[in-house]
Amino acid sequence: MILYPAIDIYEGRAVRLVQGRFEDQTVYADDPLEAARSWVAAGARFLHIVDLDGAKAGEPRSIEHLARISEQLSVPIQYGGGLRTLGAVREALRAGAERAIVGTAAFRDLDFLDDVIGAYGHRVLVSVDVRGGYISTSGWTQTTQMRAPDAIRRLTLRGVRSFVYTNVDRDGKLEGPDLDEVRQVASAVRGRFLYSGGIGQASDLSALARLRQVNLGGVIVGKALYEGRFTVAEGQAALRS
Repeated sequence: MILYPAIDIYEGRAVRLVQGRFEDQTVYADDPLEAARSWVAAGARFLHIVDLDGAKAGEPRSIEHLARISEQLSVPIQYGGGLRTLGAVREALRAGAERAIVGTAAFRDLDFLDDVIGAYGHRVLVSVDVRGGYISTSGWTQTTQMRAPDAIRRLTLRGVRSFVYTNVDRDGKLEGPDLDEVRQVASAVRGRFLYSGGIGQASDLSALARLRQVNLGGVIVGKALYEGRFTVAEGQAALRS
């Protein structure tokens, strides 16, 4: 499994939210490039970037930061937030993203989903953000009546094979993942998925590794790394355990 340090960009800075609440944020770097550079210097081999402004606005707002990071650092980047048109996805990929993450539009606009999967295939991941077991959209500001496993199965029928699953209720709380939930997600995914939400210590990563879910391809970690609860190297070692 792969460790993905997270860089969430809000108002031009690298921040972390708690449970997806914009009013409960901590700024960790005034320049997202500096945050990215620090993770790569620590040994990160991939980066996960989220444009929080774009997620709220419905269109990308941090493409220039993506371009700066991709130009300066030679690691693959996955990028999401506000990618709700084929043109926006194309713009993100041209700016240097290896993979584009789509969320809200994948659930609301099936024509868009079909078009983006048809155009870019494996370079597209669908973000499944969950509050209380239900899909959350529009930058985590709205909650639908769709349950996560049902949504994943519907998306699979449309050709989606790569997912990012986030437990928003646990995000930023550092209280660990729900391992039973991860098993349920793994049983629904016909492809690969990344997990995000609640990682607080290296032992949480070891616990995920011990599940031995072959379709769990990696874990996204933010606050725990920023606050020094473990290093990138320690996190990578835990996922290999």
